Amino acid sequence: MWTQQPNQPKEQIPFMNTLTSCVNKVVKDGFIDSFKVVGNRGLYASSNSRYYRPEQVKVIDFYRFEGQTDPSDNAIMYVIETADGVKGTLIDAYGPYADANVNLFIKEVEDIQKKVIKHDQPEC
Repeated sequence: MWTQQPNQPKEQIPFMNTLTSCVNKVVKDGFIDSFKVVGNRGLYASSNSRYYRPEQVKVIDFYRFEGQTDPSDNAIMYVIETADGVKGTLIDAYGPYADANVNLFIKEVEDIQKKVIKHDQPEC
C-alpha cells in the first residue's frame, strides 16, 4: 500500500495497486527480466546470465509498498534497464528486512529516476 508523502495534498495522492499488479503492468511495458543482486558480483539478469555493475544500470522508476499491519510486508520494486537494453525488475523487502546487498548496489547506481505522478491517473 502506498503512503502519502509529507506535505502532499490529498487530491494528489495516486491510486496504488498491489505489488503483483504493478509487476504485471511493467512486464506489459517490456520489463520482463527478474534481476537479483548477488553479493559483490553485481546485478544478475536471468535472461542472459550476465552481471551488471551499478554504472551499467538505470533505475527507470521505483515503487514502495507498505503492509497494513506487518512490517515484513514492506517491499520496494525497482524498474531497471541495463546499458545493453535488458529490462526488468528488482524486488526487495523495504525497511528492517531489506537485503543489505541490494541496498548497497542501489546506493551506487547514479541514474535513478522517479516518474511524476498525475493525480488523476493510477501509478501502476
